[in-house]
Amino acid sequence: MSRVASSPERPSVRAVREAGRASVVVVGGGINGISTFRDLALQGVDVVLVERGDFASGASSASSHMVHGGIRYLENGEFRLVKESVQERNRLLKLAPHFVKPLETTIPIYSTFSGILSAPLRFLTHRSGKPQERGAALIKLGLMIYDTFSRDGGSVPRHRFLRRERALSELPRLDDKIAYTATYFDASMHDPERLALDVLLDGVRAHDGARALNYVEAVGRTPRGVTVRDRETGTTFDIEADVVVNASGPWTDLTNEAFGTPTRYMGGTKGSHIVLDHPELLAATRGREIFFEHSDGRIVLIYPLKGRVLVGTTDIDADPAEPAVCTEEEVDYFFDLIRHVFPTIAVERSQIVYRFSGIRPLPRHEDTAPGFVSRDYRVEVDDSGAVPFLSLVGGKWTTFRALGETLATRVLGLLGRERGVDTTEVPIGGGREFPTTDAERDAWVERHLPGAGDRAARLLARYGTRAADVWGFVSEGEDAPLADGDISTRELEWMVREEHVVHLTDVVLRRTSLAFTGHASDDALTGIAGALADLLGWDALTRDAEVDEVHQHVAQRDGRGRVSA
Repeated sequence: MSRVASSPERPSVRAVREAGRASVVVVGGGINGISTFRDLALQGVDVVLVERGDFASGASSASSHMVHGGIRYLENGEFRLVKESVQERNRLLKLAPHFVKPLETTIPIYSTFSGILSAPLRFLTHRSGKPQERGAALIKLGLMIYDTFSRDGGSVPRHRFLRRERALSELPRLDDKIAYTATYFDASMHDPERLALDVLLDGVRAHDGARALNYVEAVGRTPRGVTVRDRETGTTFDIEADVVVNASGPWTDLTNEAFGTPTRYMGGTKGSHIVLDHPELLAATRGREIFFEHSDGRIVLIYPLKGRVLVGTTDIDADPAEPAVCTEEEVDYFFDLIRHVFPTIAVERSQIVYRFSGIRPLPRHEDTAPGFVSRDYRVEVDDSGAVPFLSLVGGKWTTFRALGETLATRVLGLLGRERGVDTTEVPIGGGREFPTTDAERDAWVERHLPGAGDRAARLLARYGTRAADVWGFVSEGEDAPLADGDISTRELEWMVREEHVVHLTDVVLRRTSLAFTGHASDDALTGIAGALADLLGWDALTRDAEVDEVHQHVAQRDGRGRVSA
């Protein structure tokens, strides 16, 4: 949504417009573009990031909230990707412990040898063929390989197998027809959008020449760079650059088309999820992710998050030019898979508090089955003009740091510069000096959040150790609770000043978990919109339009028409 007629130009946009150039322009503010931006900023490169919507509002906001090695990619023969993914998972557990947490994962298994013959055929042909459930022998082999990639000092425990009786004693609501369970560890990502924001803010604060602009769209290519349009004011201007990076994810081909250089790199698939307020199902998971293959060959998951249960995901060919929505058919599919694993637990549509869908930035795959499309990434270079244009193809959340490093190194080579900072051990945002034990947490809160009381836990969960700066700001002025205390007026002012908030959707969908958890009530939206109106100079019509925009946005993703009342 834009306010072309009335919005004043933001200072950050004015600074970039007046400068007129940067060493590098990165187009696309999803996690991979943001990671590349951060890496380049840490090298002291003057880099501008432009994103047509809010940061991490596209494919990056529609993830399964997991940081994982991708055990199923072994069957695709993508050993390099699995190894890198496991190593990056372990690294993120250390660099971003405020958002990335170990996740115990259990696979229900119904047979011993099923799939042992068809798996090699899938490995060789990448065709799905007739779906056939993987048995214990095949899963055991995969987990043994998976464990070998995790040998870094014990970030996560090794896998274990249990027979039916023992498995059901641990997870008694599982289908009693199982023969075994296999349990291993991956990691959950509690707030993907906030993790992306932390990566972004690291870049902005690392170098004065690094600037990030949301709601600014790249609309054309010039001989010396790109043309962009501020969607809030309608102003169009050029940015000269030495290198341009197209990191617009599933929309990479559409961006290149706007640049006048059509490509056919992308072939993304849609993944949908639902979020349930279902205490019985939540209790049945015992805090674990349940990860398994459904009867159609798709890999699906059920796991607890923020007091809710996240269920996903589908894998359907999709057109990035069309909005991705979670359909009623997909909801039926999710309910069916819940019944498959927890047959005694009933689920109703009234228990859905949120649903969302996005398109994975996968490479074009022609007749390869969606589940076998590579999740790896590559970089395409167009050096036909004076300014090299790089297009990122592929990539996934787990490997964003390594991908950003790879892409930034490629850019540094084109600039004739060498890498000065290695990011492999650099903490991310509020993960720096994050307390990981109860005793450390209590001591940190007492030292850095004096007087925060019950708010301390929420602030630490939302910001990590950056909560100290937030609380310092909140404590300096008059403050009032909003959304039943989930946020406050001074905290909202912090988000506007420091976290690039432009619209109500930015707050409700990405700076907080209000929509995800089903707490974006009409009263909450009205209160937050009123406070934002004071901060951003909205009139009554704009304020009401912002509330309507949230309803429309959630309805489009959610299919229910409105957020919860």
